[in-house]
Amino acid sequence: MPVLLAIGTRKGLWLATSTDDRATWDVTGPHHPMTEVYAVGIDTRRATPRLLAGVTSEHFGPSVATSDDLGATWAEPDHAPIAFPADTGESLARAWQLVPGPASEPDVVYAGTEPSALFRSTDGGRTYELVRGLWDHPHREHWTPGGGGKAIHTVLPHPTDPARVTVAMSTGGVYRTADGGASWAASNTGIKAVHVPDPYPEYGQCVHKVTRHPAEPDRLFAQVHHGVYRSDDAGATWQSIADGLPSDFGFPIVVHPHRPEVIYTFPLVADAMRFPPDGRCRVYRSEDAGKSWEALGPGLPDGYWAGVMRDAMCTDDADPAGVYFGSRTGDVYASRDDGDSWQLVAAHLPDVLSVRAARV
Repeated sequence: MPVLLAIGTRKGLWLATSTDDRATWDVTGPHHPMTEVYAVGIDTRRATPRLLAGVTSEHFGPSVATSDDLGATWAEPDHAPIAFPADTGESLARAWQLVPGPASEPDVVYAGTEPSALFRSTDGGRTYELVRGLWDHPHREHWTPGGGGKAIHTVLPHPTDPARVTVAMSTGGVYRTADGGASWAASNTGIKAVHVPDPYPEYGQCVHKVTRHPAEPDRLFAQVHHGVYRSDDAGATWQSIADGLPSDFGFPIVVHPHRPEVIYTFPLVADAMRFPPDGRCRVYRSEDAGKSWEALGPGLPDGYWAGVMRDAMCTDDADPAGVYFGSRTGDVYASRDDGDSWQLVAAHLPDVLSVRAARV
């Protein structure tokens, strides 16, 4: 079955397709040239997969484009598909996340945005409505921009219970709902915030990314500003799993598609430098839910000084799993053996912001 890799950059979207078990790739693009593509989604719940791209043009502003023919053609509405109601006094800067809902709701798509808000679509991602329960949360006035902006960058619909959704934002932390978005609770107990006087506040943590496996939805993994964490109780409490990593700073964290105890991250030297430690481009993998880590290097370069952003790493759903990441210097690497070895898919693209992969 072909695998599609969608690569969102600061100057458009590239699509890479492999039909030979990911040994070689055919790369096309740019689609939507000269737009920032912070968010890419591949909705495989329908007979024909739908691609969703959060595009932001300096001239036309932000929008969501969809394709039902694997990127051959795109539909983009004349109206703004994501727009803040007039009474909020806000305007959309960009979409940071486009995430299909659970299988039981085949037309639901969620969007996480900047400024920090959650939107929900019931027509497959063509139009969206603001989730008021989170927008009206009393903590919202205290959420502040992180280095990348003030945005909800993680949206995790529960795989079997549509009423449960988890989000994460910079800077605010992790929040959960169990009633379909009517009410939300901060869920940051145990996550350390190094940039505020109280190291363990109720909210205000600079969470960079959160992930989980659908087979174990109550186990979450988080990469934060100075910290890597695991939760075994759906985010109610967190424990550090950073021991064994060369740095506890980084942006992405992803989970293996078939083995919920296997996770991947890309450590960086903290704060002012934000390079791979010693300039060695390495993905780190844990096969025991964060108890131990190993560096994955075959096929990856040394003397490498580029970072990997929070949404620029992903897996596909093949077996063995494909693992992918794109860097700020426009290099995209792929592994077709669970991360054991790597190959270059594309080079010299613009700054990579988001990657998504799936069998199509």
